[in-house]
Amino acid sequence: MEKYRVKQINDLFRYDLNSLITRSKEEGFRFIERLVNDYKNGSNTFNNSGEALFGVFNEKEELIAIGGLNIDPFSQKQYIGRLRRFYVMKEYRRNGIGSLLIKKIINEAVKYYKILVLHTDTKQADLFYSSLGFLKEDLYPNSTHYIALKN
Repeated sequence: MEKYRVKQINDLFRYDLNSLITRSKEEGFRFIERLVNDYKNGSNTFNNSGEALFGVFNEKEELIAIGGLNIDPFSQKQYIGRLRRFYVMKEYRRNGIGSLLIKKIINEAVKYYKILVLHTDTKQADLFYSSLGFLKEDLYPNSTHYIALKN
């Protein structure tokens, strides 16, 4: 695993996002493009208290996975965080990279939140999140999964 590094991203545009955008669109996912657009227009830059954006980089320092943590915009409860814009390039999946990234995000989330929620609509992602302890329940607005965080 040492050939992959998770780093917090404080300026998304310092990195080459072309591969991430292209690969995600080829799979039918539009949320990496949304991540870039929201970042560009300032509507979500992951810079509020309790928010962060992380990337996983390979040995060539290429961005191969990304995921963010936001205050849940669909809830009025301040103790709920939301996993957003989580994506691992297809050729890097099933190597522990997604788990590495989720663990980093959870370690950050536990400092601010009691619950972490997410929304997915793919079976593959459902199995992935469930394997990491997320429960498939729609207890929280606009979410499919949640995990209770231990402080």
